[in-house]
Amino acid sequence: MNNDSRELTREERAAIRKLVISLCANYDYEQGCLLLDGPCFMFGKWWTGGFCKYFRDAVLPDDPALEAALTGRDISEKKCPVCGKAYIPVTSQAYCSANCRVKGQREADRRRKKARRNKG
Repeated sequence: MNNDSRELTREERAAIRKLVISLCANYDYEQGCLLLDGPCFMFGKWWTGGFCKYFRDAVLPDDPALEAALTGRDISEKKCPVCGKAYIPVTSQAYCSANCRVKGQREADRRRKKARRNKG
């Protein structure tokens, strides 16, 4: 264990368990972890650090707040350019929701086409 390790809270352990059960492609309710052919490594975690690689790379990003708490990475809120609502982005997400994304793209298309008409 490195100096940055800390014990997981009860809520973090519950959130990890929920993510594994609902999103992990390697988890089977009856057999556990299909890769390890036994119990899921993440269910027995009590300390930060040393996560299952698949969980860390493919499952954990679906919960940005938990990912920030476990990895220590800073998550900064962004403001949606359409509705102004603050949200925590997933990857390079520019809008807070699919509806705002559609509205934003529609507005960008409108501006681009107007500029093209005015140019020629």
